[in-house]
Amino acid sequence: RSQCPAVFIMAPAADRPGYWGRPTSTLDWCEDNYAVSFHIAEFWNTVSNLIMILPPIYGAIQTIKDGLEIRYVFAYLGLTAVGIGSWCFHMTLQYKMQLLDELPMIYSCCVFVYCLYECFKPKNSINYFPIVVLLLFSVSVTVVYLQWKEPIFHQVMYGTLVACLVLRSVFIVTWVYPWLRPLSYTSLTVFMMGFLLWNIDNIFCDTLREARQKLPPVVGAVTQFHAWWHILTGLGSYLHILFSLHTRTTYLKHRPKVKFICGVWPVIRVEPPKKN
Repeated sequence: RSQCPAVFIMAPAADRPGYWGRPTSTLDWCEDNYAVSFHIAEFWNTVSNLIMILPPIYGAIQTIKDGLEIRYVFAYLGLTAVGIGSWCFHMTLQYKMQLLDELPMIYSCCVFVYCLYECFKPKNSINYFPIVVLLLFSVSVTVVYLQWKEPIFHQVMYGTLVACLVLRSVFIVTWVYPWLRPLSYTSLTVFMMGFLLWNIDNIFCDTLREARQKLPPVVGAVTQFHAWWHILTGLGSYLHILFSLHTRTTYLKHRPKVKFICGVWPVIRVEPPKKN
């Protein structure tokens, strides 16, 4: 799964024998377990994580090729880590794999916060104060969550980090670089669309399950709104990294441009500053 606050905990789906055995996670989502594959507990909730795994790997490689700051490599790979953890969680529904999903959400978002709040500093500068604060925050959330296995605690902590990103983004596009509004607002809108579908999947789970029983399998798959949550929040998070990187490289007098691979997938291309 991916980003943002949850309020509802799903009741276990219809019991089916599966490769990974009985679920031990504290959350079990609306997709029926082992309905598609004996080896994957929640098939659509698993494969939908590819959007958080492959594109950020490409972004990290491109960041290295462009000689940009290592913090953005960590940002891209942080999103990849969330995708891999979410894949493992939804594939197995085991508690340890749930932690592999949820804790990297906190860690990667802390990297996002650092990148965005330090975007108007000299090149390759390191500000240890926010690093220490974010590190202490991450450790504290981890320790508390391992002892108090309450998903809402994790979701509130994650939501706090997302709120910090939203506030900073609004400041940047309002007062500093207003021409970046389309990229920033697209990122936020896509993310919030995913959050909306996440809530619909939670609130109307019983209704959705009944509908899927009557629909053809392909059509029923489209109603797996938690999978859409992965796709949309994964895309929204990826676009946020592009926005943060565009802001940073613009400040450093580079020449960033958003381009589209095959006319579809957005990437940042950064040219070095013009020489006088």
